[in-house]
Amino acid sequence: MSALPAAGTTAEHLIDGPAGRIEALWSTPRTARADAARAIVCHPHPLFGGAMSNKVAYTLASTAQKAGLHALRFNFRGVGRSEGVHDEGRGETADVVFLAGWLRERLGPGPLVLLGFSFGAWVSLRAAAALRPVAQVSIAPPFGKYVGDAGVPPRPPCPWLVVHGTDDEVVDYAQTRAVLDTYVPPPELVSLDGTGHFFHGRLNELSSTVLTFLQAHLD
Repeated sequence: MSALPAAGTTAEHLIDGPAGRIEALWSTPRTARADAARAIVCHPHPLFGGAMSNKVAYTLASTAQKAGLHALRFNFRGVGRSEGVHDEGRGETADVVFLAGWLRERLGPGPLVLLGFSFGAWVSLRAAAALRPVAQVSIAPPFGKYVGDAGVPPRPPCPWLVVHGTDDEVVDYAQTRAVLDTYVPPPELVSLDGTGHFFHGRLNELSSTVLTFLQAHLD
């Protein structure tokens, strides 16, 4: 049983998962919520350099921590010290579900928030069907790119925030918006004008947007 990290700190873990060890970072809030809320953060595509060290993934974990949540970010299969091989989202989704159970064993029952960036946003949307989070945050989620012939994930059964830059050079903003409009009800969409895929110079704005959403739907 892994020990709970001290308040306001981040501890590294190697977790025995479905396909081998999963490298993860567990960040605890300085002041934890009474309901032991926790967040899982999913990073961008591992075949294109994505890892839990990605600055957007780090920003999402840090923001969740500021909101009083335990935040777990991890490397997908085959990234860093995580074992296994890339599984086009299938095994990665299973790992998110597994890690939610791993956190539950250590924190007890409590609300779960799923956050993801790019490919990680798509994976966390797929996981939502099994995990039923209390809130979902998707940053520049791809629909059709990087995900093969997989269908569009069902709408998560909770408040859902999507943040996307209008000048995204990797995931087409117009395509994402068109798919989001097919969901009933559609998610809350925050469009950042003049922003590219990696939110250069806009990470503070991204964090503020996500924090406001979390505080509104967890309090």
